[in-house]
Amino acid sequence: MTETSRTQPGTKLVAVVCTAQVFVQLGAGFWPALLPQMMQLWQLTNSEAGWITAIFFGTYMVSVPVLVTLTDRIDAKRVYLFGVACTVAGHLLFGLCADGFWSALATRALAGIGWAGTYMTGLKLLADQVDAKTMSRAVTGHAASIGISGAVSFLLGDVLADFFGWRAAFVLSAATAAFAWLMVAYAVPWRAAPPPRAKGPSGKEGAGKEAALFDFRPVVRNTSAFAYSIVYCVHTLEMSALRGWGVAFLAFVAGSTGFADETLSPALVVTVLALLGTATSIAGNEASIRFGRRRLVAAAMILSILFASVVGFLGSTNYWLAVVLLVVYGMASREAATPIAPSSLMTGSLSVIGFWLVDCMKVDPIGMVAQPLSDLVRLVASGELRPLPGSSCGKATAGGDSIFSSPAPAREGGAEMW
Repeated sequence: MTETSRTQPGTKLVAVVCTAQVFVQLGAGFWPALLPQMMQLWQLTNSEAGWITAIFFGTYMVSVPVLVTLTDRIDAKRVYLFGVACTVAGHLLFGLCADGFWSALATRALAGIGWAGTYMTGLKLLADQVDAKTMSRAVTGHAASIGISGAVSFLLGDVLADFFGWRAAFVLSAATAAFAWLMVAYAVPWRAAPPPRAKGPSGKEGAGKEAALFDFRPVVRNTSAFAYSIVYCVHTLEMSALRGWGVAFLAFVAGSTGFADETLSPALVVTVLALLGTATSIAGNEASIRFGRRRLVAAAMILSILFASVVGFLGSTNYWLAVVLLVVYGMASREAATPIAPSSLMTGSLSVIGFWLVDCMKVDPIGMVAQPLSDLVRLVASGELRPLPGSSCGKATAGGDSIFSSPAPAREGGAEMW
């Protein structure tokens, strides 16, 4: 392992980091994919299941501003390896020790810290060591590797749990993450710590005292970038709720409608949804260049509003209809997010709120109609739609029966979908 402070063409480096991200993310969808059976196995309430799901994003929320910002002072490789180590520990402890709400909450929280230390820091690792020409393709490869691996993880978790049990599935995901740690530790060069940026007398970067490490005021002052961050933040609310509860919602629809055909299981549907979402993101990036970012985002948001409304009213009436609506809805929401730069702090906080809302709504058809409100917030924040003077936002409340009013079988050694 050598130390370097210069950028390189780095095609091999890009391949190593992207491959490592694939192995890290293989366990990302295991908990959402196994949520129906774990609720049955541990007798979890909807609130408890929501907390276990949301704590991942909660710890991500508070960890990202710290870990990603630290890469301005220390080698991004060190931060990345720390994140992967947390992922290994989180999955391994879940597989070996989790036996109920509190143990699952703690281990998922640790996995959330791991996600914070691997996602954006992996991209920063590439940016620090790869030249500008290669970096444009590295960004695409990085996004694709994470998207594809995260999508496959839903189906992989379901299959592994079915054959070997859910504990073995999580232990295996820890092993793949450990392999990723070894890849980066031995194949990626160490880099000298970047020099601290300086601020001039007016607060701008330049000659003067060292810039504060955790000063986010310049981000807030950039109204255009901050508006897009808010849009991305609310988008993440719906995307996290959709992926986190998609399997559970489809299992509920199957149980409540008496659907017994296992040709397209809920886990497989969410895998397809995530894969198509990744493809849509890549295509959306090209479309934003051709048609304009604001126009594309506005059109995709309107589609999200329409499909969210249809899912709310009709999604629970028929399994195949729910499948089609969720897949198209997922593609539309991903298209809306493609041209927007993420805001880590706000996306994490809205993700937690999103899971709380889903729990309050019990995935009730009327409750899910509240989703279009988040899309309207995104439109207003992006400047594409502005409220009339004197107008006010209303409140939406919803209730409903438990999403698991029809019990689903579950066993310790393997998973059963219906």
